[in-house]
Amino acid sequence: MSENTTEVLVGGAVLAAAVAFVLYTGQATGFSGQGAGYPLSASFRSLEGVTVGTDVRLAGVKVGTVTGVTLNPETYRADTTLSVASGVEIPDDSAVIVSQEGLLGGNFVEIMPGGSPFFYEEGDEILDTQGSVSLISLLLKFVAGDSGASE
Repeated sequence: MSENTTEVLVGGAVLAAAVAFVLYTGQATGFSGQGAGYPLSASFRSLEGVTVGTDVRLAGVKVGTVTGVTLNPETYRADTTLSVASGVEIPDDSAVIVSQEGLLGGNFVEIMPGGSPFFYEEGDEILDTQGSVSLISLLLKFVAGDSGASE
């Protein structure tokens, strides 16, 4: 009888650990369903390193995620949908930039707030965007001595 009790207790502990791991993973990846947000759209020339689920940050604080990325066949730009947390108001003259966490870090979308007293509404498009800069192409230009000036 004591073997059955031990097996039930160990099984319950393993099950509780599994549930805790799933909840922690959901919160760490931003997959939890808390605080839906409002969508904004932006179009980038280059969206290298950014995929669905990438963080959207304002002043270094995560305020949303990238929820959609599609290629516009007419402009050949990456049309992106960002979900910003409810309660976070973005001035309507703000810029959106693809930034890198460090030399070896991943990319994220950074909102550089403007000074306008008016704010983006749900579904608005952010027009001031700057895509990612390829570190490899910059290094190749530096090594090749290409200053970008034409003679």
